[in-house]
Amino acid sequence: MVPPTLFLLGASGFVGGELLLDLAREHPEFRIRALLRDVTPKRTSALKALHSGIEIVQGFLEDRQTIQTEAGKADIVINTASSDHWPSVEATLEGLEKNSAENPGKPPLYIHVSGSGIISDNVRGEKVAHVREWTDIGLRLKDCPRENTHLESDTKIIEAGTRTKNPVRTIILLPGQIYGIGRGLQKTTLWVRIFLDIVKNAGYCGTWGPGENSQSNIHVRDMARAVTTVLNAALEGKAGEGADGLYFTVSSAPLITYHDWSTMMGNILFEKGFAKERGAKPFPLEITESWGHYGWSLFGSNQRARPDRLSALGWMPEQSLLSSIHEMFPEMVEAALEDYAIKAKFAFR
Repeated sequence: MVPPTLFLLGASGFVGGELLLDLAREHPEFRIRALLRDVTPKRTSALKALHSGIEIVQGFLEDRQTIQTEAGKADIVINTASSDHWPSVEATLEGLEKNSAENPGKPPLYIHVSGSGIISDNVRGEKVAHVREWTDIGLRLKDCPRENTHLESDTKIIEAGTRTKNPVRTIILLPGQIYGIGRGLQKTTLWVRIFLDIVKNAGYCGTWGPGENSQSNIHVRDMARAVTTVLNAALEGKAGEGADGLYFTVSSAPLITYHDWSTMMGNILFEKGFAKERGAKPFPLEITESWGHYGWSLFGSNQRARPDRLSALGWMPEQSLLSSIHEMFPEMVEAALEDYAIKAKFAFR
């Protein structure tokens, strides 16, 4: 039997690196073709250390034809690259539709990593008396605030997964605040890197509004394991797909407000000489408004959910319960500073 071909977007990313380790352990027989920009012997070698059978496809998320072609001949496509990069998602769906048309009765599988931003309550960092906890059982995108992030791509993916002509088997994972230290090419999570960029220019760490909001969180290793869990279930015909293929990917670990972790981050960065001030305070409008609604939705909202569908498949967020986001924060910030190659020697003072 010919092993499946899997086209992976985001192999060099935070989640993608962890996923490659899981795939190497669980599916060493898969033919993995990974999109990679800036192909060098060092980067290629680093990816092969994660999965020895990987094949490199040179290209960017903007390379529409490359993505269409690869999706058009893959049995499985997994996107851990960018949940909101609509051109690459559109190219993927076009390739998968052609794939389905050329293989009647054998629709390809598409697993897309989106985010819990679809359930942002948009409280602008304010403390509220009640925060809704969402479940993915019976979840429909139409139930989410229409202005929220991720919905542009997610809606089109669901449409592809529910049509009768040239269908695609679609699954969307909706992670909360992903944290931890990556074992692939990218060691640090996106939101920590975003905040380092802001602190570098502002001189201090801060919040969107008062920062009384919080999000369900998930360790990156549990996130990768969630992808392989739904992949395995789909291969066995046991996964919910299409309209029923939405999966919150979060843990039940204690929540931490944006004010609390920003304060922790600000203290660490001050001690490292990266910030001018300790602690955290609300960012001014010139910073928050430059990010528009995306920033308020991502950094100024509550996003709380339960992973009911994943739990039903036997998935457990084991690493999240062993290593909380609060416990890992110093290590995460240290790793991010190493990426910046500035550490304590860089000082604003």
